[in-house]
Amino acid sequence: MKKSEISSAQKKSFFKWFWLFFAGIIGVVALIFLLISIGWIGYVPEFEELDNPKNKFATEIYSDDNKILGTFFAERENRMNCTYADLSPNLINALIATEDVRFYSHSGIDGKSVLRALVAIGSRGGGSTLSQQTAKLFFTSPARNIFQRVIQKMNEWVIAVKLEKIYTKEEIIALYFNKFDFLNNAVGIKTASQVYFNTTPDKLTVEQAALLVGMCKNPSLYNPASRRETTRERALNRRNTVLNQMTKYKYISQEECEALAAMPLELNYRPTDHKEGLAPYLREYLRVRMSAKKPKRSNYADWQQKDFGQYYLDSLAWETDPLYGFIEKYPKSDGTKYSLYSDGLKIYTTIDSRMQEYAENAVKQQLTDLQAQFVKEKKTQKNGIFPRNMKQEEIDKFVERAIKQSERYFAMKRNDSSEKEIFDAFNKEIEMKVFTWQGVKDTLMSPRDSLLYAKSFARIGFMSMQPSNGHVKAYVGGPNFGFFQYDMASVGRRQVGSTVKPFLYTLAMSNGWQPCDTLLNASYTFENVDGRGTNFTPRNGSKLRVGELVTLRWGLQNSNNWITARLMSNLSPYDLTKLMRNFGMSGKIDPVVSLCLGPCEVSVNEMVSAYTTFPNKGIKVKPIFVTRITDNKGNLIVEFNTETREVVNEKTACKMITMMQAVIDGGTGSRVKYRYGIPSTAQIGGKTGTTNDNADGWFIAYTPQLVSGVWVGWEDRQIHFTNMAEGQGANMALPVWALYMKKVFENSELPYSPTASFNLPAGFNPCE
Repeated sequence: MKKSEISSAQKKSFFKWFWLFFAGIIGVVALIFLLISIGWIGYVPEFEELDNPKNKFATEIYSDDNKILGTFFAERENRMNCTYADLSPNLINALIATEDVRFYSHSGIDGKSVLRALVAIGSRGGGSTLSQQTAKLFFTSPARNIFQRVIQKMNEWVIAVKLEKIYTKEEIIALYFNKFDFLNNAVGIKTASQVYFNTTPDKLTVEQAALLVGMCKNPSLYNPASRRETTRERALNRRNTVLNQMTKYKYISQEECEALAAMPLELNYRPTDHKEGLAPYLREYLRVRMSAKKPKRSNYADWQQKDFGQYYLDSLAWETDPLYGFIEKYPKSDGTKYSLYSDGLKIYTTIDSRMQEYAENAVKQQLTDLQAQFVKEKKTQKNGIFPRNMKQEEIDKFVERAIKQSERYFAMKRNDSSEKEIFDAFNKEIEMKVFTWQGVKDTLMSPRDSLLYAKSFARIGFMSMQPSNGHVKAYVGGPNFGFFQYDMASVGRRQVGSTVKPFLYTLAMSNGWQPCDTLLNASYTFENVDGRGTNFTPRNGSKLRVGELVTLRWGLQNSNNWITARLMSNLSPYDLTKLMRNFGMSGKIDPVVSLCLGPCEVSVNEMVSAYTTFPNKGIKVKPIFVTRITDNKGNLIVEFNTETREVVNEKTACKMITMMQAVIDGGTGSRVKYRYGIPSTAQIGGKTGTTNDNADGWFIAYTPQLVSGVWVGWEDRQIHFTNMAEGQGANMALPVWALYMKKVFENSELPYSPTASFNLPAGFNPCE
């Protein structure tokens, strides 16, 4: 046989076996495909799961001016739903140019990508289409070996084809962007846009979109917020690679690409944390309230079950507040309960983000100044933050009680540490982060000293609402949610002091008294107040016009305790208690004569709501924090409406308006205008309040369009200013109101005018 014939025969044999081998490969692949399709190998989700992929979405909390205040999310699931229409064209173009340029022409599998995948099996590469990548995000797990990688790749092919049959191309893009984890609690493109650029997906610029799409290759390797310079440099280079791809496929010009590639990384990085952002106290208030279950007496301590205790308050909220227990009260159509952390609810609040920012800034400015005053007063006193007349044994008991109420103490107790071990540990210095008004500080401090350090900071509660409809526009529950999480706007209750006096004077006006009626400005004693011979003589801080007949208007204007006591002697404490209940006070109120001076404990929330009665001409309005809640598809679940109640008649309310205006125009609240620059044209009624030992400072005031209230004090009543000048409500609380309202009045985009009028009836005479 000739050489050429042998060569020809060998070629025929080679091609024969090659094609047989190739056919075998194709057959094996087809068989695996078949087995995958029928579910014998790998995992292919059912149609229902493909049609409704399990995507956990965080609940979004919106302000009234449509800003996202924050989210409720499970760990590593801070994902907010985003539709294709919400995506910037820059995002879509960057994704297509970089990940799947033939996306619109294939049906889930791209032939060239398949060949590339076959060659790259076992490597990191895969040449997946965007549909396959979406399938991988939702329905496949990481492969541990080559065989699993082969099965996984084929799984992706099968699922990708099925996805293409169910969804449009646009919906697949949205699915992909919603599912991808950009790290730093930024799951999904909507959260990523907010975390990395403080914007929304529809507003992303070309370079921003390129940066985020570049992260899709490996968000850890190309993370622009990394502390490592090499990682940030890789992120920059990856962004520029995406820009080059966009140039290659004609989405941007070469000139635009070069200009954008020359730009440095410009982030507006805001890591997501439920303790950060606007209105953290409100967000926590909503979370706790919406998650509440129907109160059971057995779940409360004995002291909480007493009259008007926490059990009563929670039971009242369950019956009267549709937001309280939302999860329990409003189940899904199938009877299951919504999850605040994964069902993608949308909560539309009444908060105005601009006003909330003004309130938080006012709180920071005032408490920074107040803390400096407090430190200055206490640094020369032997007892430090405690009163000069407090004995050492009382201080020691205070410290011991504080330690035993701390989380560190309970944690060590659970670990079976002895009392000696615990107290020894509390006296050893350790590294820690502490709060200052200049920022978080790293320091060495013993846990004992850190407790006292924390207690040295003044706390605050602030709320501002519209009397017309009850919408709460700003809400601050404390100085800093990261360090002081107890909410003093709604949860905390403190003695109200002289802010209770308008209720007494309202009772008097309802009983025929007039603002011009006079009483003797002299000390007054209530005799035998307890039926056992005990007398009660209120003290008075002012020496103005002692021994003179003065009007009731003057008495309220100057917060005179003697006039208040004489007025109380002409009225019934039981009637005052009943009226205060009508004003919305839900806690314990003892019907005693001293009630006229405000020993009862009330929340800022309730006090502000009560004061809406005055500008509303006798109608109290209940606060509304949320207008509506929808599911993740925008379907309305519940809507919240304004609730009102008539407390007094219009004539009585108008008399009170004129009397409380006098408090601002020449009385204890006059510094609002002469010191803080509130326009003299502004019609304002209000009342200051200070309790014994300056433990609580209050200021509640209203314009025709807005009612706002402030409480300032310390966590423990034993800690307070010594001097009345610093400790009175006009110094502690009033500045917050004034700083806030000044900004509100200055913003012409807000509907609150310094020229708004109370519109008292024509010819109204308060003394008739």
